[in-house]
Amino acid sequence: MERMIIFCMLFFCCSMALTVAPYRIVKYKQLFKTIRQLEPIVKDKDVELLHTPENPVDECLFTAVTCFQKGILKLQPANSQVNSTFNQTTKVLKNFTFSNPGKHCESSCESYEKKKPKEFLKSFAKLINKVI
Repeated sequence: MERMIIFCMLFFCCSMALTVAPYRIVKYKQLFKTIRQLEPIVKDKDVELLHTPENPVDECLFTAVTCFQKGILKLQPANSQVNSTFNQTTKVLKNFTFSNPGKHCESSCESYEKKKPKEFLKSFAKLINKVI
């Protein structure tokens, strides 16, 4: 009887672990799609350059995502016609939570090179693709 209970508990735990992974992948794919939707509607001329993490090591993924979220706050829409779409997509990106804090990373946002907003978003998409 005890073996049966242990087996059932083990089966339940394994099935829960398998359902969490696909949800996370779907969430990251949706985030990737949102970033791609934002690229054509973001203002790229006469704007502030943004600290852009590129190819961060695995220990620094949480720091890199945090830098991207701070940079999202500084983006501007290309024109007033895309303002509502811009606001909706940036809201999704600002509220995104990265579930793997990893180890403490020595680098800060300011240590990364500054780039234009479209290059910033391409790097963010590349990072999310790496996480997937």
